Amino acid sequence: MTKRGKKYVAVLEKYDKHKPYPLREALELVKELAYAKFDETVDMAIRLNVDPRHADQMVRGTVVLPHGTGKKVRVLVFAKGEAAKQAEEAGADFVGAEELVEKIQKEEWTDFDVAIATPDMMSLVGRLGKILGPRGLMPNPKVGTVTKDVAKAVKEAKAGKIQFRVDKAGNIHAPIGKVSFDVEKLEENARALINAVIAARPPAVKGQYVRNISVSSTMGPGIKVDLTEFIK
Repeated sequence: MTKRGKKYVAVLEKYDKHKPYPLREALELVKELAYAKFDETVDMAIRLNVDPRHADQMVRGTVVLPHGTGKKVRVLVFAKGEAAKQAEEAGADFVGAEELVEKIQKEEWTDFDVAIATPDMMSLVGRLGKILGPRGLMPNPKVGTVTKDVAKAVKEAKAGKIQFRVDKAGNIHAPIGKVSFDVEKLEENARALINAVIAARPPAVKGQYVRNISVSSTMGPGIKVDLTEFIK
């Protein structure tokens, strides 16, 4: 059994771990119970009534959080010519073509958070599947990271666009901000994510779609969220 630190144990005494709290109250608790010396990330976990082994029950998508994640996002763009110029002007951190592919292949370099590519670059970028795929960095048209409008994609990534995808156990995990955020901003980000996940509900899913939701800080405990307003 994992041994918990004194600070964590003390935090557990300040709330009822079995009780589901209204979203705003749950987020207030996350802020109140955060005890680390750094600005912890606030994460949301959503358990869904889906079986990801079936293609028709896979849940994935993107959402632009109204207030971003609080993290500086490093964006890489695979592009040439005018598209490369547009990516640079939009604020991309790394822009290139063959030379970037070669660097990633030789060094397994992945010092970036989002990878975007123009469609004509995908025959080249496809070689990086074994490196970028497992890290969730492979450009994908389904989430808008393979596009001709690279400027828009770069700006959205910098503004707080995140990807979500259900894991093998039927859960979605995503950051919704930092403990230092006002609770109003955290709530707006949280609702944006929840609404995006609900909108991505597969038609094949029957019964209650969202099983449970919890929020937590990096070092803190999970706080259950009352599902009443989100059950549809």
